Amino acid sequence: MADTWLVVGLGNPGPRYERTRHNIGQMVVDELASRRSAAFRPHKANARVAEGWLSPGGAKLVLAKLNSYMNVSGGPTVNLAKFYGLGADRVIVVHDELDIPFDTIKLKSGGGHGGHNGVRDIAKALATPDFVRVRVGIGRPPGRQDPADWVLDAFGAAERATLPILVSDAADAVERVVEDGLVSAQQRFHAPR
Repeated sequence: MADTWLVVGLGNPGPRYERTRHNIGQMVVDELASRRSAAFRPHKANARVAEGWLSPGGAKLVLAKLNSYMNVSGGPTVNLAKFYGLGADRVIVVHDELDIPFDTIKLKSGGGHGGHNGVRDIAKALATPDFVRVRVGIGRPPGRQDPADWVLDAFGAAERATLPILVSDAADAVERVVEDGLVSAQQRFHAPR
């Protein structure tokens, strides 16, 4: 399945976390599914999966929202990759990133986890850090607020006004990686806006 990609949107399950900063990865895969009129269905890998194509005759996208909490994202991710016969080079993980300003997207493959427990667990489960990450900036908390509390808060009013554009841009970044490769996507999304 050389033209199949697994796109995992990280987040926590349940309505309590649905619109929080930590769940922006799931918001992005929701956008990708919406663009394809694809519905999420339960999967035995402890996830909800929607399938669609990048374009007619293009690459297949397997869009996944995990039913597990962020810190244990690795098991469901590796089980989905095995189910679809995909290596880590065909896995794209979309996640929130504290060290990137809000409304900014950065892409990379490999490297460290930057303290992100979901990314850490996936790298451990896949036995390699060499998968693509679409890092969606949420910025650092103001003042002395604990980052662990910040990521579990809902976006502020000013952020909510821009959030649909950020989610759309991150979905565009995923599509660009699949269609044109990581370097092309980096050139497009790392450029000043």
